[in-house]
Amino acid sequence: MPEPAASDTRPAPGPAAAAPAPGPVPAPVQPPGLPDPLPSAAVPSLALFPGFVARQVPVAEGVSLRVLSGGEGPPLLLLHGHPQTHAIWHRVAPALARRFQVIAPDLRGYGESAKPPGGADHAAYAKRAMAADLVALMRAFGHARFDVLAHDRGARVTHRLALDHPQALRRAALLDIAPTLDMYAGTTEAYARAYWHWFFLIQPAPLPERLIEADPGAYVREVIGNRVGLAPFDPRALAEYARCLALPGSAHGLCEDYRAAAGIDLEHDRADRAAGRRVEAPLLVLWGAEGIVQRCFDPLALWRAVAREVRGQALPCGHYLPEEAPDALLAQVLPFFGEA
Repeated sequence: MPEPAASDTRPAPGPAAAAPAPGPVPAPVQPPGLPDPLPSAAVPSLALFPGFVARQVPVAEGVSLRVLSGGEGPPLLLLHGHPQTHAIWHRVAPALARRFQVIAPDLRGYGESAKPPGGADHAAYAKRAMAADLVALMRAFGHARFDVLAHDRGARVTHRLALDHPQALRRAALLDIAPTLDMYAGTTEAYARAYWHWFFLIQPAPLPERLIEADPGAYVREVIGNRVGLAPFDPRALAEYARCLALPGSAHGLCEDYRAAAGIDLEHDRADRAAGRRVEAPLLVLWGAEGIVQRCFDPLALWRAVAREVRGQALPCGHYLPEEAPDALLAQVLPFFGEA
């Protein structure tokens, strides 16, 4: 089946770097074949995304993703991290939707998306499988080529997408990560203490799942709050993260994501480096000046070792850039994605 035609028509860069003036989010014309929007009453997070609609979109055999979309213009895919969902984007998505068609899914294993069994080698949660989900999702919306704004786990999926599907990715902004292989290889005592969950979640099932399932809300509050406190977060977003982590299979999906990252994903990354494969799409790398990535790694140097074009800087916040520093984030990503 022929792929949809790609478009490189972009908003003009320059003085429009500040957030657009408030106004209604335009409703895009969706291609035929997409599932009908879900009833608003069935999607609690829609209260955080005025003008958006929600769908459950099939992307692979037995796998569908919950996705919110809104706006019109060039396609921009937003990808969340752990232990969150698409709701992390609620403070920037309305502004982005005045220039782009914003598409914000829950990754497989998270939120209201499918949570398949991981398998003995956790391949169902390899970033390769998760990236393929997203290419299929964007094709369902009519886009063969698109931009990505991704935080944390979503940024790791984007790294794999860039290597496996270079024709699909125009440019990407990666938030508060260094490459997974380098972070594991560069583990220090300070890093291990701060990112303890990397080593907790990869323990064999069902131990971490049982502990998370005992009190999913506490897990969300402690993991997020111990990093930056809870003051920066909208209580409705925190409630959504806790609600989704309490859904059947969510704890397992979350653990499988990390188990894959510590195993099969590293195999894929090593194979790419041995073959000399690099990210071809331009990257904007942003991280929190008060976060662990800043303290333990040199993100620009590490990304420049695996990608051809990298720029970036620290922003005045911790790990959760879209919720802690939305205006600073918009000031960086709007001109970046506006470049032709």
